[in-house]
Amino acid sequence: MGFIVFLASDLMFFAALFAMYFTIRSVVPGLWETRTEMLNVPFALGTTIILVSSSFTCQMGVFAAERFRPRRTGSLFNIAKWGMVEWFYLTFLLGAVFVSGQVMEYAELVREGVAINTDGYGSVFYLTTGFHGLHVTIGLICFLLVIGRAYGAKKFGHHEATFAICVSYYWHFVDVVWIGLFGVIYLLQ
Repeated sequence: MGFIVFLASDLMFFAALFAMYFTIRSVVPGLWETRTEMLNVPFALGTTIILVSSSFTCQMGVFAAERFRPRRTGSLFNIAKWGMVEWFYLTFLLGAVFVSGQVMEYAELVREGVAINTDGYGSVFYLTTGFHGLHVTIGLICFLLVIGRAYGAKKFGHHEATFAICVSYYWHFVDVVWIGLFGVIYLLQ
């Protein structure tokens, strides 16, 4: 229950970021017309698909944790026998690719002259996407903690599975927030 309350407070934080975005956009609408042309929407769509895919791999890991199967019981190439650890490693990899893509996008925008201190658009873009990227990075660290806890547990049980489930709630939350951010920043031009 406490974790749900934490996610609700985090939702309020992102609601404030969305409010900031729409407020500044309404004050300087002409700036959005020129700056949004610089966004690489196909690239961002690709990284979005990768992040959304990670929600599915995360959930597969949760299903394995709920069956108290921390690690694979067969070949690495037999994904039907994967445990929570293998699914969470894959989720970690997909999340890391997303964050790397975000860093690459930032570098490209800075080369084009859009930095956090350039104007209102730059500030809003980097704050909203940057705080989301920070949340993804925290999620990646949490996956490593879950994996480490699975290796360290003498017997994988209810406590370890509950920890994995809570991390999955956070990860799904971060994915849903990104879908909203992607829609607002990249599609509402």
